[in-house]
Formats: sequence, C-alpha cells, structure tokens
Amino acid sequence: MKRMGGVAWPVVRGKKFGNLDLVDTVMEGRANGYPCDFMEEWVEEYGPQHDIKILGGSQLFTADPGDVKFVLATEFSSFEKGPTFREAARSLLGFGVFNADGQFHRSMSRPFFNRDRISDFDIFSRHSDTVFRKITDRLNTGVAVDFEDAVARFAMDSASEFLFGTSVDSLHDPLPYPWNVPPPPGSTASRSASDRFVTAFAGAQLATAHRFWRGPVWKYSEITTDKTRAHIKEIDAFITPILQRALLRKKQSKARNDKSDLPLSSDGEETSLLDHLVSLTDDVKVIKDEIVNILVAGRDTTSVTLTFAVYFMAIHPDVLRRAREEVLARFGTTRTPSFEEMRDLKYNRAVINETLRLMPPVPLNVRYAYANKSVLMPSTDANGKHYYVAAGDPVAYSVFLMQRRKELWGPDAEAFDPDRFLDERLHKYLTPNPYIFVPFNAGPRICLGQQFAYNEMTYFLVKLLQRFDSIALDKDAMPPFARPPPEWKHCKGRKAVEQIIPTAALTLSVKGGLWIRMHEAVDVERL
Repeated sequence: MKRMGGVAWPVVRGKKFGNLDLVDTVMEGRANGYPCDFMEEWVEEYGPQHDIKILGGSQLFTADPGDVKFVLATEFSSFEKGPTFREAARSLLGFGVFNADGQFHRSMSRPFFNRDRISDFDIFSRHSDTVFRKITDRLNTGVAVDFEDAVARFAMDSASEFLFGTSVDSLHDPLPYPWNVPPPPGSTASRSASDRFVTAFAGAQLATAHRFWRGPVWKYSEITTDKTRAHIKEIDAFITPILQRALLRKKQSKARNDKSDLPLSSDGEETSLLDHLVSLTDDVKVIKDEIVNILVAGRDTTSVTLTFAVYFMAIHPDVLRRAREEVLARFGTTRTPSFEEMRDLKYNRAVINETLRLMPPVPLNVRYAYANKSVLMPSTDANGKHYYVAAGDPVAYSVFLMQRRKELWGPDAEAFDPDRFLDERLHKYLTPNPYIFVPFNAGPRICLGQQFAYNEMTYFLVKLLQRFDSIALDKDAMPPFARPPPEWKHCKGRKAVEQIIPTAALTLSVKGGLWIRMHEAVDVERL
C-alpha cells in the first residue's frame, strides 16, 4: 500500500469479535428493512467508500460512479467475478455467463441477441395476450390480482420460449388469491410441472442470495446441507429433457446430413438460443449453465422493472395518464407498435428508466481484484490519497444507493419523476456523468439482453395501457406482514412515502406481492 502511495478505506466498526454482528445487521436489514438501509447508514457515517471487515477480511464497498466506472470499464482487466462469488453461485449458475470471467460464454450467446431476434414481438404478443386475459378474468370476479406474480409468469414464459423454443407455460396455472380471499375448492389440489419448476427456480435464487448477503461466512451455515440442492434437482428434472431432445434433433440431423429436423427460421437461422448453443457444442452442462444464467436475467430484469413501474403508476396517476395518452395518440387501443415506433415513445421510455433508477433489478454487485494485482481506485480520501485495493479483495457497489444520491441526481433524487430523463436535469446530471445510471451494468460485461429487455418492457406497457385506464393498490389484499410499518412515515427519503415494502435478494421484489385492481377502458377491444 505504501509503495503504491495508497490509503486504507475507512473501516465500519462493529460491536462483536470479527465484526460478526455486521453479518446479522445485513441479514436482518435484508429480511425486514428497506433495501440497503444499513449501507446508507454506513455511507453517511463513513463515506461512500468503506471497508466492512468480517473476521479480518476486507469487504470493500463503494457508491461512487467514478469507482464503478473504474471497476467495470477503465480497469476491467484488473477485476473478476472472483472465486468467492463463483463458489456461492455455482450450484445455480454453474459456469454460465454471469458466473464466469473471460469471453467464452459471452461469445457463445452474443450472436443470438441481434436486432432481428430481439425485435420479433410474436413471443411477447402471445404471452401478453394470455396474461391480460388471466388478469381481466380475475378482476371481473371482484378479486385483486398479484401483478408481481402475473408479470413474473409472463416474463418466464416469454424468456423460456425465446431460450428453449418452447414456453414453460406458467400462465396456464391458476393465479394466486390474496390472503383474505379463500381460493375455490380444488383450485390448489395439484401442482403442475411448470409450477414446480418456477417455485424451485425462485427458491434456488433466494438460497443463493442468502449466500451473497452473508458474505464469506455463508459456508458455515451450510456445513451439513446445500440449501440449493432440492431446488436444483427440480430445475434439472424440468430442463434436462428439453436439452436432450434438442441434442437428439442435432444427432438425427447429422446422421441424415441435413437440417430438416433443426428448428430454423425462414432465413435459415436457429429459432431459439438452445438450438443456437446446440449447434456449437454437445456439452449438456455448458448448454444448461448458459440457459439458466440467461433465464435468470431474462425473467428478473423484466418482471422486477414492470412490477415497480406499475406500482409507481398506481401511486402517481398523472404519470399513468401521460403514459397512456402517449400510447393512444400513436397506436390507439389495438394497434401493435413496430420496433422503430416504440423508440418514439419518449415518455414511456422515461417511465421505464426512472423505475430502473429508483428500483434497479440488481441492487448490489461485486467484483474482485485479481489475485496477482493490487490497484488504486480513482476516489481519494480528504488528503487526496487514492484508496488501495489489495490483490484478491472484493469491491462491492450498490447501484440502488448510487442512483439515489442527491450529490449525483439533484435535491429531488429520491422522488419518482420520469421528466428528469426528458428535461434539463438529463443534461445537467446524467449526460456529463453517465456512470451514475448503470442498471444494466456497464463496460465489457454490459447486459447482453439490455435491448431485448427494453423492447419487452415497452411492448408490455403499450398493451397494458391500451387495455386499462386506471391502476390502484389494494391495501386490504396485501398480507399484514407486507404493509409498511407506521414508523416508516417518520423516516427520511423514499422510505417515508413507500406504500409497499421493497425487498432485496438476488433481485428486488415486493414483499408479499403487488396486489392491485385495474379498470378496463370502455373502448378496449376484448381479445
């Protein structure tokens, strides 16, 4: 450190040996607090850069955009996912694109995310039609809908069809009922294969998230059992036959020396990512890991953002009105937009971006300095000395906190206001400092499916706004444990005005679900 002229990061002081009480603080905050509350307190006390030492090992943290740019882009070659991250995520993500360093996995999947594929809206159309029918049918019975659950099914079915060539069909299962409405007799008698898969998928993500939030001590809580094992077994039971069928098609095609059994589009390209991967390798594990990785991102980014976008429109009716007026002015109540036309929906894009700013799907991430390379961060202490990162140390960063900092976004940073992406604030804050807004990551590892996600979310909002003209939270349908506690009203920032409890695991979600009622517009054409 001295040789490089660096300085140590301010250390968060716990009350117990090895700062082990800070692990409890993190887990309690994650389970029952507001996302990243404890981190915000540490930022206020120690600054946007600090070290959360656990058992003597550094856990460096930053909420500074210069540091984030340095880690993700400028000095990308100095940082990796790291062995600690990979070990925690391996049972779910294996060696797929989000749990691996280097270009191998990204080079496999990137060609499939070309413009023609990500702007083909047939998949979105089929599954949005289904989800809106399900929602409308439930609302017509006088019962609220858990929009978070419904949109997660839409995202899962759309992503699985894009990836596998066949949908999981989670929307074929009944929607859940609120806690205060008994489900009809027999409606929950048996579980479908898709329901078991979706439940296991969520369970594996939650168990993996617990490992991340616990930090390096997570292994001590799983000495006797791998808490992801049962979930992974269910996931494998669902996915493996799909992979085997794809490999069999390839084998049969090779035996006949033709491509008649390979699912191809009219221009001769593979119609799913699975068939694209099968054309590159016969390794079942490589294919499965890649598919699961992209399924995690493909479902969660879309479902989280749409859930919170609908939440914000429910509590800001003027935003809903303006977004709907923009859609109806361009497409009326029935016409489907083209890829080019969707790009002209400036206000709806601003609604999506403002949602991504305040509620980024992945609130916290981490990179590790390579084991053979120490670095100096661009940020400095009060004396102008750069913070030192020892070889192998983790540098965690919170997009959730960074995208709410008043120093970066202005005095109204915690208010939901899509106009900040359209008016002079855009050029004052974001244009000169683009790394204050990185919901899709940045640098060489920027999200492969970023444009796919924007297309899917915009398409979904267009169809929702064409069909419904009002959205309201149903607070009676919210489980009692999921209602913001009265003391939140006396807190600062967004926490004081929140009408749901956001919670963080691998990704953000709404505790207990987003229970809403929507009014179908009188001029809508029923499907």
